Amino acid sequence: MGWKSYDLDREAQKLVLAAKSRDEKSLNQSYKMRMAVAYGLERFWGEHLRLQAKEPEKSLYWKQTWDALVRILKQAGVSIPNEPVHANNVSEIQKMSDQLWQLKIDEQRVALAVLTQLCDCIVWWTQRYK
Repeated sequence: MGWKSYDLDREAQKLVLAAKSRDEKSLNQSYKMRMAVAYGLERFWGEHLRLQAKEPEKSLYWKQTWDALVRILKQAGVSIPNEPVHANNVSEIQKMSDQLWQLKIDEQRVALAVLTQLCDCIVWWTQRYK
């Protein structure tokens, strides 16, 4: 079986164009996303909650990127939690965080590798469209 790209570049372009059409200032989040990958899935996922109340456009960009990651990984046979969570509901946050922490190490590594590449693509498209 050969290499499968899972259309990461196309997904990244869609994410960047959607963010640009909502609020061009959100594009700066692309660089922050790429840096956040190093801190793990839990922190990357949680960033959309931090931004939700004060900067909803930026929050949406993070959440849509997470949703894209979940869809891409599902195609690859890796299931990543993606429960609906409200920023002010501590029990929902804890439940989702626990699910992320309980991923097998191999699943975490695959997810982080794919997220890294997706974010690299997002940064590339951001540089082209800014």
